[in-house]
Amino acid sequence: MNFELTPEQQSICDAVKDLCNRFPETYWRERDIDGVFPHDFYNAMGQAGWLGLAIPEEYGGAGLGVQEAAVMMQTVAESGACLSGCSSIHINIFGLMPVVVYGTEEQKRRMLPPMAKGQVKACFGVTEPDAGLNTTRLKTRAVRKGDRYVVHGQKVWISTAQVADKILLLARTTPIEDLPAGKTSGGLSLFYTDLDRSKVDVRLIDKMGRKCVDSNELFIDGLEIPVEDRIGEEGQGFKYILHGMNPERVLLAAEAVGIGRVALQKAAAYARDRVVFDRPIGQNQAIQHPLAENWVELQAAQLLAMKAAWLYDNGRDCGAEANAAKYFSAEAGFRACERAILTHGGMGYSKEFHVERYLREIMILRIAPVSRELILSHIAERVLGLPKSY
Repeated sequence: MNFELTPEQQSICDAVKDLCNRFPETYWRERDIDGVFPHDFYNAMGQAGWLGLAIPEEYGGAGLGVQEAAVMMQTVAESGACLSGCSSIHINIFGLMPVVVYGTEEQKRRMLPPMAKGQVKACFGVTEPDAGLNTTRLKTRAVRKGDRYVVHGQKVWISTAQVADKILLLARTTPIEDLPAGKTSGGLSLFYTDLDRSKVDVRLIDKMGRKCVDSNELFIDGLEIPVEDRIGEEGQGFKYILHGMNPERVLLAAEAVGIGRVALQKAAAYARDRVVFDRPIGQNQAIQHPLAENWVELQAAQLLAMKAAWLYDNGRDCGAEANAAKYFSAEAGFRACERAILTHGGMGYSKEFHVERYLREIMILRIAPVSRELILSHIAERVLGLPKSY
């Protein structure tokens, strides 16, 4: 087994790091204050070709795998951009994988190149207020009328909808009561279409962190979607979005490792420089040992994430590993961010040292897009063979 980055992966890491150096932590602190979407960063990543990393070459991308995407996203997070930087480009990296796998040739040529080049921004419309993680209970309805669908419903926690041109939307095309017993995952269809703001009311959610990448409630009233914007077969949308969930888990895990690492770097630097009682506080084992534990956990988290990425890229089953990577990396990253604040003492509470921002952003990865508890239930059921608990 070789745990080193390949020469290509290392070159990705180096090039992305150089680009991120143009956007120092002062840039991200300003975006955290003013809440303005990081258009400059997004455009720079698009112009450099990074947004199409995982999109096939024939559709304007680089045709690389989830391993390379994970390396890139970890580098972005570790630069200090944290989840604000990663979330601004996340959907470009993995969001249209259902189109890559299930779209028609016409759809691929129409939909993928603009995303790869960063010419359009998109949002992902799945979660609903009353369904939460129980995606099969979505209520948003798409009713076919001739050559188009008419959609009514509500979505929540939809990122980038304030700036998006497009929406990848999951909606119910068959009422759940008309489905066979036990087949509630059927009857959902997936669409990639224009976000028509005359039919979609986008309302900003004021939240704890990652202010510059907006989160929203969507109220959809009569959105018309051409039939040619439906991805794959009607009623198979739930199956299609599952294809993108494992790579999403892997990328989130890599991002959590990146945030944890920049937090650890900041904490270690402060511990070396901060002198109290005539000695650097980093000389005290009460400071050293927790930071060393954070390093060990982040190393393990990265290995777990890269194993899941390798399994996915090689066509292997990786559901348990991808979920485990997301779970463990988010916990390890959180502990590193918490320890960074505690190492800084009172100054850790100050925005000057950035570590409080890290903690606010890493919290998202402990909650979304799947909870810690549901991941543990998944592993208990699918790996350990225990009875389903929900």
